[in-house]
Amino acid sequence: MKKIQPEKLVLGIDPGTQVMGYGLIHVQGSKISLVQYGVIHLKKFATHALKLRKIHERITNILEEYAPDEMALEAPFVGQNMQSALKLGRAQGVAMSAALIRDIPITEYAPKKVKAAVTGNGNASKEQVASMLEKLLKFKMDDKTLLDATDALGVAVCHVFQRGDNTQKKQSWKNFLTDNPSRISKRLK
Repeated sequence: MKKIQPEKLVLGIDPGTQVMGYGLIHVQGSKISLVQYGVIHLKKFATHALKLRKIHERITNILEEYAPDEMALEAPFVGQNMQSALKLGRAQGVAMSAALIRDIPITEYAPKKVKAAVTGNGNASKEQVASMLEKLLKFKMDDKTLLDATDALGVAVCHVFQRGDNTQKKQSWKNFLTDNPSRISKRLK
């Protein structure tokens, strides 16, 4: 009898106050596939409050349409400008609240952790992350694809890799020895 692999949908979010990226991936066993990705354009809204409202509306729509099992967000990068960091934190909080209302588990990842999980290099460029995701998720970006969307996909992929959901079994020496008894030296038995 064939064992059925568990499956789930993971929503990745790249918070922003001008452009917010989102990406959905489907995970079944060791297979990861692209479901949807895009951006929420926020520049056209005059006030920060209107931007927050739009974020909440769009994230709520995505959650209702796709019903993801988990949400992963990129943690805000705190630079020199505290006002920008505060606004970014609010944007992230609004997206999180839309998921929390639906009891969707949320995990945050630092930008360097996302880059390292996707490319193996925590200092990779956004373009390198996007290129690696194209290969991993087997899709082709067009000229209109914004890197905020691929950053969000990167967050979702990072979440899957960090949780170990894309592997059949965690590797350890104990598991290796259990799975390969013929490779153990007779002297050690």
